[in-house]
Amino acid sequence: MAARKTILTPANGLSAARLLSALPCAYAVAVSNWGLAAAAFLFAIATDMVDGPLARRRGEASRIGGLIDHATDALFCIAVLGALASTGTYPALLPFIISVAFLQYVADSRVLAGQELRASRFGRYNGIAYFVLVGTPIVRNLLGWSWPSDALLHGIGWVFVVTTAISMIDRLRARIAQS
Repeated sequence: MAARKTILTPANGLSAARLLSALPCAYAVAVSNWGLAAAAFLFAIATDMVDGPLARRRGEASRIGGLIDHATDALFCIAVLGALASTGTYPALLPFIISVAFLQYVADSRVLAGQELRASRFGRYNGIAYFVLVGTPIVRNLLGWSWPSDALLHGIGWVFVVTTAISMIDRLRARIAQS
């Protein structure tokens, strides 16, 4: 079945709901309401796991739907990692560099001109890992654990600043090689 030409689909509605959950999750992190943060985080994961398969099953998968999904994931992680950075858990540079990397990804993919989304090797794994970075301190604090420490998470955050920069360089090199 051919993909429908509308963005008003149930799958995109799930992506939009995930985007709307970013602010409550970030707020909950900022005020240390770990129950609310965990609920919003689990909601984000659930909608992310369901929206793509739902779109494909209904014949509504599209390039713009993929962009909406990826943008929602990025904005959710950026918002919550920003809140976690404000508490000192992660470096403040982390949400910023993720923002720049996502903009590079969209510009490079030229999805708005009708081309397919193209993830880099590192970018694909970093995208998944950003959710892990968000969830780790939320779950740790919800359960009252002391491990992993903020110092360890901060160090891991710097590792992801570096891997995100590598992803951006990898994407730039591939783009230059195509020219």
